[in-house]
Amino acid sequence: MYHRAVHQRIFRGLMSIFLAGSPTVFAAVDSSDEGWKLAGGRENNLAIYSRLRQGSPLKEFKAVGAIDAPTYAVCAVIDDFQNYPKFMPFMTETRLIKRDGDSMIGYQRLSPKICADRDYTLRVWKRSWPASDGRVFMSQWFPANELGPPETKGVVRVKICEGTWLLEPDGAIKTRATYFIYSDTGGPLPSFIANHVSLTGISRLFAAIRKQVKDPKYAVAAPPSSVSASR
Repeated sequence: MYHRAVHQRIFRGLMSIFLAGSPTVFAAVDSSDEGWKLAGGRENNLAIYSRLRQGSPLKEFKAVGAIDAPTYAVCAVIDDFQNYPKFMPFMTETRLIKRDGDSMIGYQRLSPKICADRDYTLRVWKRSWPASDGRVFMSQWFPANELGPPETKGVVRVKICEGTWLLEPDGAIKTRATYFIYSDTGGPLPSFIANHVSLTGISRLFAAIRKQVKDPKYAVAAPPSSVSASR
């Protein structure tokens, strides 16, 4: 019972690491249907799938869920990087390092309280294209720790964090959101804990975005100018 309680506390404290991958369909995170198995049930209009990555004990995860807002509003929430500490659990610091055309580099630090802080730097690429009921938005990211602040004593550096957001219109005022993630939690955690953290963190991520997108400021926000107008 003691070990189970400890693991549950670790899960709750570290799950937020995956919230910030804003929120990839590069070769490393394959979006094909091959090998995916339902992992998280179908609760709260969210289906979560997982599959093993060859040569790694860590799993890839894919989640598909509806969000009651147009794609540009959901995109505005995900792009609201500098305000993450206000609505993403355990997020204590974000730092925009550089914008370069359709990409940006950003640093994030989390404080799970029950364990050491975690941090990482990501490079995020963005693009969009027209669809019948609006626009499709895609964000893709990979780690870019070499471009961010150096490692700090007492803060665990997350070395693996690859992912994608794909936001597709489902009618004029609803979004079909698909999320891919392949990540560790930093530090010497067993793979089964890291995999469980990913699974639980995805549910928390969707809940946070669904809540935040209700803020009227996102409904009137224009799509970010940094997003490409072509596919």
